[in-house]
Amino acid sequence: MVRLRLDLGYDGGGFSGWARQPGLRTVQGEIERALGRILRLPEPPDLTVAGRTDAGVHARGQVAHVDVSDEALAELDGNSSAPLGVDERLAALVRRFGGVLDPDVRIFRVCVAPEGFDARFSAVSRRYAYRISDAVGGVDPLLRHAVVWHNRPLDLDALNAAAARLLGEHDFAAFCKKREGATTIRELQRLDWIREDNGVLVATVVADAFCHSMVRALVGSLLAVGDGRRPVPWPGEVLAQAVRDSGVHVAPARGLCLEEVTYPPAAELAARAAATRRVRTLPGVSSG
Repeated sequence: MVRLRLDLGYDGGGFSGWARQPGLRTVQGEIERALGRILRLPEPPDLTVAGRTDAGVHARGQVAHVDVSDEALAELDGNSSAPLGVDERLAALVRRFGGVLDPDVRIFRVCVAPEGFDARFSAVSRRYAYRISDAVGGVDPLLRHAVVWHNRPLDLDALNAAAARLLGEHDFAAFCKKREGATTIRELQRLDWIREDNGVLVATVVADAFCHSMVRALVGSLLAVGDGRRPVPWPGEVLAQAVRDSGVHVAPARGLCLEEVTYPPAAELAARAAATRRVRTLPGVSSG
């Protein structure tokens, strides 16, 4: 078997999230069906992804891996008089994806993954961007699928002052939908805002990993500070309580995009995956 790394992007507006679901159009389902068709597999293969995105969330730096057999890859030789090399086969696979997939999902690159690579567990960090406009007249119509309109003016300094209080390793239970058996401890490495020349506010959010709805809940809490409804310390106070707060409103999905997933050097991939699989606790807190 050969493990392939896929670098991909998608417009999340037409999908019910990443994860395969019966009767629904999902990114995973579309790519798995396309790959099964291209390689003429009896059953679609299983993709493992760096980060499962929710319905409506976009990506242009998503990473996945899939294990396929050498025999299946030989289907890419087509009518060639001699077997193609690995690079030629993978280039052919990218071209085939381009012809089979709908335009709202694209495979940019396929390569043989290094030993020990796991798209999910080997990742060191994920970087998201959230885009929002507080323009009086609303969002540029050409940006409406990726930028959310906020109908109150937003104070950039207040947004950044509140964001700085959330950085570091914490239990983010106040900003996550709890999943049985899963930890909500995460290391938030970066959270800051800029205002671009076109007036759009962009939040950059980087963490080693994210739990369900975490980024949009963080953004939602900060927007309440940015427009003056809450004081600057409030998101930090919510974080310290470590329980879901009804005052935190989850920001709309369409403003969120997964921009990048980073990995360690090849020699450290397996060790990173093993470390990620361990359930984390905060210092002084028992895992039992």
